[in-house]
Amino acid sequence: MTQQHASRPGPMPAPRSVLISGASIAGPALAHWLGRHGFRPTVVELAPALRPGGQAVDFRGETHLSVLRGMGILEELRRVQTGGSPMTFVDSDGKQLLHLPAEFAGGDIEVLRGDLSRVLYEASLPHTEYVFGDSITSLTETPTGVDVTFRTSAPRTFDLVIGADGLHSNVRRLAFGPEADHVTHLGYYAATWSLPHDNHLGLHPGNGDGPGPGPGSVGYNAPGRLASVGADHTDPTRARAFFVFASPELTYDRHDPEAQKALLRRAFTGLPWQVDHLLGTLTTADDLYFDSISRADVPTWSSGRIALVGDAACGATIGGMGTGTGIVAAYVLAGELSRSPEDHRAAFTRYESLLRDYARGCQKSGDRTGPFLAPATGLGLRLRNGLLGRRRILGWMLKAGADATTLPLPGYPTALKDARTTA
Repeated sequence: MTQQHASRPGPMPAPRSVLISGASIAGPALAHWLGRHGFRPTVVELAPALRPGGQAVDFRGETHLSVLRGMGILEELRRVQTGGSPMTFVDSDGKQLLHLPAEFAGGDIEVLRGDLSRVLYEASLPHTEYVFGDSITSLTETPTGVDVTFRTSAPRTFDLVIGADGLHSNVRRLAFGPEADHVTHLGYYAATWSLPHDNHLGLHPGNGDGPGPGPGSVGYNAPGRLASVGADHTDPTRARAFFVFASPELTYDRHDPEAQKALLRRAFTGLPWQVDHLLGTLTTADDLYFDSISRADVPTWSSGRIALVGDAACGATIGGMGTGTGIVAAYVLAGELSRSPEDHRAAFTRYESLLRDYARGCQKSGDRTGPFLAPATGLGLRLRNGLLGRRRILGWMLKAGADATTLPLPGYPTALKDARTTA
């Protein structure tokens, strides 16, 4: 009697096509590394093109720098760095109360968000398909992939989908549930917009130790409020306002800039210094950014074939070192997928295990951003100015920030060599 053997299924095909939502920072960084490992990344971005300009973002510590070096973009970022953004706080007459040096906010390298986005996009482009002006409308996981529909493009199927689309992640909403379940309001709102740089602003070169403010930004505080302005790093005819105010969670239309301008006027009108002048420039501002200072806390960063990276997984609006964390997370996620391309669940589990505590530690600094920039009381303002005016305390804070970004990283051999890595 001949024994019959049931045929065993062959090995699962390695997932190679990866859809990434978001073309700001973490998305292009992930696409770069995935391409280096032989995957086929596609990045979909709601905006019609890369967003230029924007606020400065920074990297600090050897962990951040080693990933940038491995990508082959470190020297390019050094060529476009801002030189840092010192912060000066003044009283209602413009007299200096506190000056924080460039490295306090600028880390080891500070660049404009738009410049960083462009450099990452160019690094990823040889291996990546980009689709601008579109967004995901549905995700349906099957045993062999994820069926995806888009607002304008034809439906497609991908092996994996990654949400790299920020604190208000669309992928997280579609696959993990409502934003309210994952994002916590931290008691403050922040806004920034560009304006003409005129003599009224009083911004000029200097080191911050002489009469009047030096380079970077100069700001005025009232309890629970900060109004500041800084010269544009690339255009001497422009400046950039940055306002922060304490508030319970507000109900407003995130896509209605006029409603957001009204909230800013309500919070700041009548304050001394240059506040009313800065508010007046809102009338013609067409690039207003307004958002709550919030934190993302997602219990698990993956579900089946769908995962989150960067601010979508564990971000803070400002102050949480999210840019550097996103770069590191993209490196680790792509590397772990390359270790077991046939087992994405195991790769996602290892990725989260390696990064969660690190990301949360960096994120905690964002919890203190609002109270630091705009202390709620007059006493809090005096304490901040007095403590940070001491060099020893300032040095300790700078060291703590660098220590928080340190993480021993695994090495991942790349299947596809890229000439940029020799830069």
